[in-house]
Amino acid sequence: MAFRAADLAQSLERILPAAATGLVAGVSGGLDSSCLVTALAALPRSLPLRAVHIDHGLQSAAGAFRNHVQALCARIGVALDVVSVTVDAAAGASLEAAARDARYTALAAQLKAGECLLTAHTRDDQAETFLLQALRGAGPRGLASMPPVRELGAGWQLRPLLEVTRDELQDFAAEQGVAAVTDPMNQDLRFDRVYLRAALWPALLQRWPGAVAGLARAAGHSAEAQQQLERQADLDLVPVRDGAALSVRRLRRLPQARQLQLLRRWSALAGALPPSTARLDEALRQMLDARADHLPVVAWGEHALRRYRDRIFLTPAQLPRLQGTRAWDWRREPTLALGQGLGSLRAVERPDGLATRGAPGLLEVRPRAGGERLRPAAAGRTQTLQHLCQAHGVLPWMRDALPLIYRGDALVAVADLWLCAAPRAAAGEAGLAFVWDQSPSLS
Repeated sequence: MAFRAADLAQSLERILPAAATGLVAGVSGGLDSSCLVTALAALPRSLPLRAVHIDHGLQSAAGAFRNHVQALCARIGVALDVVSVTVDAAAGASLEAAARDARYTALAAQLKAGECLLTAHTRDDQAETFLLQALRGAGPRGLASMPPVRELGAGWQLRPLLEVTRDELQDFAAEQGVAAVTDPMNQDLRFDRVYLRAALWPALLQRWPGAVAGLARAAGHSAEAQQQLERQADLDLVPVRDGAALSVRRLRRLPQARQLQLLRRWSALAGALPPSTARLDEALRQMLDARADHLPVVAWGEHALRRYRDRIFLTPAQLPRLQGTRAWDWRREPTLALGQGLGSLRAVERPDGLATRGAPGLLEVRPRAGGERLRPAAAGRTQTLQHLCQAHGVLPWMRDALPLIYRGDALVAVADLWLCAAPRAAAGEAGLAFVWDQSPSLS
């Protein structure tokens, strides 16, 4: 059955979020995206429509793509933004993946609140993605391939052509006179998807003519299975959560398969890409088998799992840490920035704060060095900072982030956690205390 603009309208009606404020067509200059923006321009416009083209700068044909997209959008009356990106592929890394990451980072940044990025992925693309994911040993999440709707930046990404074949778009292009630019990289067999299309796909279709529909349907079944796994993980998370962490004791009650799925779901909900299955298996083993006084850490990418006592935490792989000693004239500068991820200290007046009469106005803020001692209450005793942190549940890996406030050689405060018992302001006098604004989570 031939593809028509009306088919696109019906697809959008099914998947368009109710809160959508506008449509943004991603146009590469290839046939599929050229057909998509042409069909969109032919529809009645209940929402504003614009287009965006990402110039990767990876090949000599980049100018031809840009010129084609500009001419096409001018002809059909769609406003266009051209965005140039730099693709940084580390040695040994996939250029395909690096280009995709750079492209979607730029596209996400382009979206205004509620806008929907429309991309021209077809049923053929879905089938190819499923097969590539299967060859990589992916589980249900990977085999689910490309969802029709996902959150992206301040809005969403929509794939309204997932039920349309590449052949149907070629017929549409011929009928509507839609031109396209041929991408030379689509002839380069070094890339997995190009090799699949050129070397394997023709043989697959010759043997199994219904392979595209069958593999796309399998992706749909995988998506349904993944949704069921996520629903079960959401139920399991309720009793296992312990504040911002997970309870080791409660996690142990679940079968191992549900433990792994719970960790995947918990990571995804926190915005972290889950690690590989092997890495996740190792993380689970370390988190559950470690002795209570050990602090296991399993890192991947930008995130890490850490255990302290009976709790498992998801943290950045690189933790914030206070660097160097800073002089602080709090009378002239009431707020002191502490560095990336550490917020700032603010000096405030408090009746029971530190005495200020006759005291020097210059303080020093230092990182923890070890062995510090403080008496935080008049009726209390002097304690080590380590003991105070342990007693109040300050996470071990966050203790190097604590700003220690000195007056001369005397430790007078630790952020806004503890204030030295002496010297305190006299009755009727304004004392000095501290507030740690935008502080990282410590417990």
